[in-house]
Amino acid sequence: MIRVMILAYFLWFFVFLKLLLFWLWLWQLKEYHWGRFRAHFETQAFKKILSSLWRLRYPKFTFKASAILAACLILEFFLLFSFGLFSVIILTLVLLPLLVFCAQVITAIWRSFVIAEAAKKRSEMKSLLTIGITGSFGKTSTKEFLATILGEKFSSEKVLKTKEHQNSEIGVSLCILNDLKQKHEIFICEMGAYKKGGIKLLADIVRPKIGVVTGVNEQHLSTFGSMENLLSSEGGKELIDSLPEDGMAFFNAKNEHCRTLYEATTIKKFLYGEEAKNFSEENLLGAMTVAKELGMTDKEIAKAAGKIPNKLPGINIKTSSLRITVIDASYSANPTGVLAHLEYLKTLRQAQGKLVIVMPCLIELGSASAEIHRRVGQKITQVCDLAIITTNDRFDEIRETAGEKAELLERADEIFAKIKSFCREGDTVLLEGRVPDKLIQQLTINNESV
Repeated sequence: MIRVMILAYFLWFFVFLKLLLFWLWLWQLKEYHWGRFRAHFETQAFKKILSSLWRLRYPKFTFKASAILAACLILEFFLLFSFGLFSVIILTLVLLPLLVFCAQVITAIWRSFVIAEAAKKRSEMKSLLTIGITGSFGKTSTKEFLATILGEKFSSEKVLKTKEHQNSEIGVSLCILNDLKQKHEIFICEMGAYKKGGIKLLADIVRPKIGVVTGVNEQHLSTFGSMENLLSSEGGKELIDSLPEDGMAFFNAKNEHCRTLYEATTIKKFLYGEEAKNFSEENLLGAMTVAKELGMTDKEIAKAAGKIPNKLPGINIKTSSLRITVIDASYSANPTGVLAHLEYLKTLRQAQGKLVIVMPCLIELGSASAEIHRRVGQKITQVCDLAIITTNDRFDEIRETAGEKAELLERADEIFAKIKSFCREGDTVLLEGRVPDKLIQQLTINNESV
């Protein structure tokens, strides 16, 4: 009897810990952001939770995640004696969000202190020229291009840029506190947000004199709540409104929302990218336009542009053990980025080689989601020989326009088996967005970077 009870307690603890780790993983994945967490349940992923409890998901054990986990385990231990085994599992669904909320309160206090210190340090650097870059897409590419080009004239030691994916108020603040030195003359700051007022807060910290709006689409529409809120924040209005009277604003001429904001802007303003043939060229022309207005000659700009790698930023190109080319763009995905990567994929076709994309359905697109996925499906028809869709949320809309080229496969082993049977040497596979980690490992093991 005692052995049975011990076994029962062990099994209960295993199930409880697995559920706890899963929910904590999901909270961390959504950056503890309530809007993004809520938006997750508009997808099919929530339904799959009940049918795939065997899968083990766990967070990266950062200080914050570890503290929440430890607090939850301690509290659950006391609740166990009051409510019993299975009641505690149900209570976890309530307790964990409460602990996340408490952690966010503590984080907010620390965040306010860090932001205040960063703003103070920035205000003391009177001669620093800050360039703010925002938009739904193209921010990172434009930042990287601009840093490379300006480094040609001002030297790379005098130009500081925010690091990869370091575009939130806390990320930017830490960059200022840890990396910004008196030797720096130019600070290129990528600016992202998930709610109205986010870009204004960043602008208050970094005090930009130049603003670049790279383009706007429906990415994160569900977290902003409305297109009006999105246009105000990542749409560039908050950044442009924060620029001084002697500042300069740059807008992507290919984007309708950018053109509208350009017309409403009263300070010195520029359009760029009208002659661009693709997404990457738009970002490069944006960087070149800013550099020219900062006094660089065409010769200097051309020389610097020659140092930029001939591939899109944010992707890694590798040769797989299957003797196929793997384009890893699996960090995240947005509508414009997917279309741009598909256009780039088209340029990599080798002789009779086939082109394949593996991607989940896009998230946080709000009411625009269905139409966007139809557009993605249409592009897939034009470019790919096969599209493997890893989530079911908007698969039907992709299938409407992509037809038989689109297949729904959700498990990494199934996807790998399909690629292995479909592809031959010389074929190219694009991994777009958050595809299964196991698949990335299977495809890129024993590989060489190109």
